Amino acid sequence: MIRFIKSKLITECMVEVLKYDIVILGSGLAGLRAAFEAARVSNGKLRIAVISKVQAMRSHSVSAEGGASAVLYPKDNGDNIDLHAYDTVKGSDFLADQDAVEVLVREAPKEIIFMDHLGVPWSRDAQGRILQRPFGGMTIPRTTFAQDKSGFFLLSTLYDNTLRFKNVEMFHEHFATSMIMQNGVFKGFTVIDLKTGEFKVFLAKVGIIATGGNGRVYGFTTMAHSSTGDGYSLAYRAGIPLKDFEFPQFHPTALVPNGILITEGARGEGGYLINKEGERFMKRYAPSRMELAPRDIVSRAIVTECMEGRGFIDEETGLCYVLLDLRHLGEERIESRLPMIREIAMKTLGIDPVNEPIPVRPAMHYMMGGIHADINGQVMLDETTTRVPNLWTAGEAASISVHGANRLGSNSLSECLVWGRITGALAAQYALNASEPEFDGSIKDLASREESRIFDKLIHKEVGGENPYEIKAEMNSTMDNNVYVFRDKSTLEEAYTSIKRLRERFTKVRLEDDGRIYNQNLKDILELDFLLEQAELITIAALNRTESRGAHYRLDYPKRDDANWLKHTLLFYTAGDKPRISYSPVKITRWKPEERKY
Repeated sequence: MIRFIKSKLITECMVEVLKYDIVILGSGLAGLRAAFEAARVSNGKLRIAVISKVQAMRSHSVSAEGGASAVLYPKDNGDNIDLHAYDTVKGSDFLADQDAVEVLVREAPKEIIFMDHLGVPWSRDAQGRILQRPFGGMTIPRTTFAQDKSGFFLLSTLYDNTLRFKNVEMFHEHFATSMIMQNGVFKGFTVIDLKTGEFKVFLAKVGIIATGGNGRVYGFTTMAHSSTGDGYSLAYRAGIPLKDFEFPQFHPTALVPNGILITEGARGEGGYLINKEGERFMKRYAPSRMELAPRDIVSRAIVTECMEGRGFIDEETGLCYVLLDLRHLGEERIESRLPMIREIAMKTLGIDPVNEPIPVRPAMHYMMGGIHADINGQVMLDETTTRVPNLWTAGEAASISVHGANRLGSNSLSECLVWGRITGALAAQYALNASEPEFDGSIKDLASREESRIFDKLIHKEVGGENPYEIKAEMNSTMDNNVYVFRDKSTLEEAYTSIKRLRERFTKVRLEDDGRIYNQNLKDILELDFLLEQAELITIAALNRTESRGAHYRLDYPKRDDANWLKHTLLFYTAGDKPRISYSPVKITRWKPEERKY
């Protein structure tokens, strides 16, 4: 028997069912911007749920350091939105969809001003104007920043302001395990309340996926331990294609040995990269831009220096690195523009950048691929025509695609703000006219099977089997060594074989904690399931693309091949051993592909 209690519906097996107009999965910058806009557009008429597996202010957006790109002062510095668009398209190695890029550069300035009015304390000059710093691949300094804590200030401002809306409810520490789709229509999510272990079903008229990236596929990464790409796997398993998964981005400057991000803003402020011979080696790779070349070029330069014996070796880990030298900037500039970088270096390594260079090397930082979506962030079910009518995606979870094969630093925060607003508004408009979601028998069966998969097959599994943390360590090592800055067929095939073996071992994984309250062991295993799947997909996509473009560099195919590969890769879930691979065209509006020179 089923009985209704207010907006909740309780079944005999005590699965709690919550109904909302809009459910947003993810509480980072894109998710909160979407929640804010949906609440504003609906004028209090819609019930909005934000589901986050962490406390919302622990979302990885809080770690963003450098800033958000926008053309703010075209009359003063010669900048314009066409130049921002061209820089972005060129930086993407011409794989970005140019219609989407034009939306990004047109809307980004509005978002910077909006966030300023909302209360973000942007760094300013003596006249009170918002400051902008140079970033890699940008012709004009157009990265708007708040010291080196831009993500924290953006997220905290949005979080505080979103809480002002009484129709937005935050579900902290709720972990989504599956997405419910029926006949190409979004229905909701199944979720574990990590605090209690209670299994819940969230039903909604509309969904927005804003779960961020999957940096923890790799071991050496700048990304939080919560960055496990949940939204990618939830969508993929529900029949939604993933796009351009061969393009994880490696940030050139992560602290050795811990992988903590050293913002590109450090080079934007004038920092030098030097090898063990004391030379600024970027003159060999990007003579006109030096340290402010795009990230793929700088990352390959650092790894090349290491491969050719001009790097340093960390005694503890064996990692090769170069040095980021800020000493010439002086203490006053470092303390005013890069205070957190100084604090990180001093607290974790005992190095004061005022007096000593910082050891850095490339680390996995961002996924340029993601859930296949159209220019409005609406989720696609096929290559070009069929959309999920009531499902959107935004931020790093989405591939719209404005970054193509290589993202320019500071475009990501702008993307989160722009498409957070767009998807939030569209979701609200749809929900205002949609009918109430129904908890029918088929959804009940899906929820029951999902609950059984987790609590019966994992928690009540017999003792024995594989250690999930050993599996994760081997996956990380495989990806770090074989699917890194430089790739080739043999190493990628070795990675694929290893990941397949790890996925087989995962079927025998052992859960030590059989409790329900704050079962971190269970959460880790569920996340590892997602990560192993994504590691395999990254490797398959990298093997499939037989060219070098942006962050995907094949030593056995070192040239870009526009004749065969000027297209997006799509991966579709199948019941077989591998995904179905298909393609969609790159949208070119104004800028034809050309050789990238910096």
